[in-house]
Amino acid sequence: MNRGTTTRYESLDAIRGVAVMGILAMNIVAFALPFPAYGNPAAGGPPTDSDVATWFFNFVFVDSKMRGMFSMLFGASTLLVIESAAVAGRSGAGAHYSRMFWLAIFGLAHFYLIWFGDILFLYAICGLLIFLFRNLSVRALLLWAIPFFLIAIGLHTSLWAMMSMAQAGTLPPEAATAMQEALRQMNADMGPSTPVYAEEKALYLGSYASIVAYRTGAMAGDPLFFLGLFLWETVGLMLIGMALFKSHMLTGEWEAARYRKWAIACFAIAVPPLVGLALYQMRTGYDAVSVFGSTIALSVPFDTLMTIGWAALIMLLVKTAASHALRARLAAAGRMAFTNYLVTSIVMTTIFYGYGLGLFGSIGRLPLYLFCIGMWAAMLLWSKPWLDRFQYGPLEWLWRSLSRGQVQPMRKRLPG
Repeated sequence: MNRGTTTRYESLDAIRGVAVMGILAMNIVAFALPFPAYGNPAAGGPPTDSDVATWFFNFVFVDSKMRGMFSMLFGASTLLVIESAAVAGRSGAGAHYSRMFWLAIFGLAHFYLIWFGDILFLYAICGLLIFLFRNLSVRALLLWAIPFFLIAIGLHTSLWAMMSMAQAGTLPPEAATAMQEALRQMNADMGPSTPVYAEEKALYLGSYASIVAYRTGAMAGDPLFFLGLFLWETVGLMLIGMALFKSHMLTGEWEAARYRKWAIACFAIAVPPLVGLALYQMRTGYDAVSVFGSTIALSVPFDTLMTIGWAALIMLLVKTAASHALRARLAAAGRMAFTNYLVTSIVMTTIFYGYGLGLFGSIGRLPLYLFCIGMWAAMLLWSKPWLDRFQYGPLEWLWRSLSRGQVQPMRKRLPG
């Protein structure tokens, strides 16, 4: 594959910039409200019309799709890192596994010390697996992605089906007790107006020490739980990202008409069933079984299609509509995605948690997107000036230095 033009790298960086901004739109509710509210607009009390409309839009168009795009781009970037190491005469395996080790450390620090919604540890463990697929063709990568998705869907759908049977009282007696307990826990975590809502609000309006103590105590095993829940799907998404990179889709080399065709097709197929799943949750009053089934199990194939559709649409807009200045700003935000992702967590927890401004649980779903807009503006404003002076973002530099075992040059040599 011939890679080398600035435009192609700029396109890949630009879509990564959109993804790191988009993942905030997905996570903002989890930053600002107790976790039951993430998938349930009725958690904490009767929702307003704007709450429901915002949740509906987020479920259909944003939730899981931005994480999916971030995951696909991680797979694509993995290929670039391995190839760059080989060109520089270094071991591709050594470079990759060292990066994944330090990414796991960053992820655990992020989880325990900053915010519980970390995805870096998950990515590091998935990264250990996707290295094995690096030399496969586009077709082989797509074929290998299928069983990973099927395992994810099968595991989650079977659990959802058993929960549905427990809810309906149709499970055999020997299985009913365990499932009823699991259902009770799900309702506590995801159902409407649960005690968990008030408990989390009190926790996150408390001190930094009390929050860290809770994460390192009651939540200590959550990174492994999250890994078990999302590993199969995430590896599948990363393999698709590797395939799309090798097919030149993520490097901006397709014709605009092809991007347009893919975007229309993916949205046309994915939107109707996702709308149906949203309506299903509304009809059940957002009970835990419908939220779990719709969010974790039944939506996976449609979320994946829409993720690809979003990638195609963003590449189309970058290629045909974005000005040179905007592309440069987005590309800079993408080159600093690691820094921007972690800084976002620091900024948002400082705004909402008790050791900062203490706004946790006090702002409705729709106004929360004003904070997203502010953070997006900050990313676009600061990333390019930083990279005009330095070779890497600050955390990219730290990650690179740790991975290579020596301090990397940081400041650019300016002409003159």
